[in-house]
Amino acid sequence: MIGKLLSELRNRRGLTQDQVADALGVKRPRYNSWENDIAKPDIQMLKKIAEFHNVTPDYLLGFEPNSSIPPWATAKDKRDFKKMLEDDGDLMFDGVPINQEDRIRVLDVLTGLFWEAKHMNKRKKTGSTYDTEK
Repeated sequence: MIGKLLSELRNRRGLTQDQVADALGVKRPRYNSWENDIAKPDIQMLKKIAEFHNVTPDYLLGFEPNSSIPPWATAKDKRDFKKMLEDDGDLMFDGVPINQEDRIRVLDVLTGLFWEAKHMNKRKKTGSTYDTEK
């Protein structure tokens, strides 16, 4: 189960097994054994993998369906978010295409901004304040 998720996270970032293994400080065969569910990473490595992919260890273990979606998000909010992420157009800055690593960073920032904007809109509609919702 964790192997498929590791593979998806790696592929989403456009990385090879060698690149991820190097970043985690392990050899590629060991990393490959995790992606193929032959072996499981220990808890310390699980934390390191989670940090590398900017997710939680619980997400890697399947306890969180999608850790980046806030609990207050409605089905419509989730559809809007999915539509934003599926826009596969080239990201450019000053007319220059952004590489895969920078694209991931931009999408991470956009994810945060998207949910913040949704949250602000909901507060405006209900008249509540940010401090009372924390």
